Amino acid sequence: MQRRFNSVLAEGAQLRTTNTLKRARFDLKYYYDNYDLFKEACKKREMPFSLSDGYKDYYDQLKSLQAEILSTKQKLNRMNKQMKSLIIDEKKKSIDRSLEKVATAKIIRELKEPLAEKDGMVIELEDRLTAEASCLPNLIHSSVASKQKLVKYLNPTKEILDSGLDDFLLTPNEQLDHKDIMERLGLVDFKEATRVSGRGWYYLKGDAALLEQALVQYALKLARKSGFRMIIPPSMIKTEVTNACGFRPRDQNDEKQVYEIVADESSSNRLCLTGTAEIALAGLLSNHEFKESELPLHYAGVSRSYREEAGAAGRDTRGLYRVHEFTKVELFSWCKGDETLSMKRFDELAEFQMHFIESLGLTARVLIMPFNDLGAPAYKKIDIEALMPGRGAWGELTSVSNCLDYQSRRLTTQYREDGKLKYVHTLNATACAVPRVILAIVENFYDPATGSIVIPEVLRPYMDDKERIVKQ
Repeated sequence: MQRRFNSVLAEGAQLRTTNTLKRARFDLKYYYDNYDLFKEACKKREMPFSLSDGYKDYYDQLKSLQAEILSTKQKLNRMNKQMKSLIIDEKKKSIDRSLEKVATAKIIRELKEPLAEKDGMVIELEDRLTAEASCLPNLIHSSVASKQKLVKYLNPTKEILDSGLDDFLLTPNEQLDHKDIMERLGLVDFKEATRVSGRGWYYLKGDAALLEQALVQYALKLARKSGFRMIIPPSMIKTEVTNACGFRPRDQNDEKQVYEIVADESSSNRLCLTGTAEIALAGLLSNHEFKESELPLHYAGVSRSYREEAGAAGRDTRGLYRVHEFTKVELFSWCKGDETLSMKRFDELAEFQMHFIESLGLTARVLIMPFNDLGAPAYKKIDIEALMPGRGAWGELTSVSNCLDYQSRRLTTQYREDGKLKYVHTLNATACAVPRVILAIVENFYDPATGSIVIPEVLRPYMDDKERIVKQ
């Protein structure tokens, strides 16, 4: 077995402590015992299963080597004590122990010689098993299925209620297309942004820019009332932290998902522009040990977010729906490593999101997302999708995920309970992804008769008490 085994898995694994993160510690036996369960989880998620066919054999070799090393060290301790006793006999009792000392020294030497090699073999096996385990996704909550499941509608129309459908179909209404409306009212400039920055960028102008600030302030106000502490995190994070959170600069098809920045070609210090404040918030308390009394802890972070997503021009890339840079308010929680407690918090975060969207007057649906829509860290995920009549589709506004200890193990975020170190559970939730909420407001509240957009009542105090957005 070579010291640096040839495996792409090692590239994303935190195999050594660095100046940024400690070595990730996995319960390798847990994956040994649940090998088939994780294999099934990967199959459901439609992603590669990273544990090799030899994982169990390698683990058995590791345990056997560790047992041999322990036994050898115990024998060494006995021999060292024996040598010490022989030396004492010579000094205090004037007894010649030369022959016994030579024999004992020979045994000690023979015991020590293979230890270095065996220690190296243990490190190599641990690296291999850790690299394989680090690429596994989370397990899946029992409520998650192969297809999305409707939890409820928010502010449903009579037409939706009368249909009785879980997946109410929509058709595009060109009169309500947000891009046309906003360009006509002078609220956005895609043309000049494309010339200056490229496709997928935009200028928000006039009352649209004010609407962004109103949404951010309203979301933060609700978050503070719900016990969240405010924080403004950095938008550039080291790639190793991004990886530890379950985000990769490139996906399994080698397509870029995250903007990655390198100082120069010879630099190993790589940075990512974060696609969500979740990454910076999770990293904030990496290498951290909580006191039990400090949990749970909740932060609301507002940041610019950046996403390099593939996609040809079309409905999903038209206007503000899928852009490269946007403002986002993100909620993040650290809880004790107890699934009952973290799932309770998961439900509370989902309730926060539902209240936020309902209070804006938007029609939306709450969905438990299916197996193949779960990111690697997510144990369970709920999305809320708003009715977007101009697009003729439902569009995701928020998402909430319980990651259990997926991120905390990779980031070494722990707490001490009854004297024992345990890993926290982490949860993340969108409070407000601004461009999509603006899109939904425009397409739902545009009044063709007056050519204006009705501002949701809860946002008016943040918009100079205006009731409508008119041509700028």
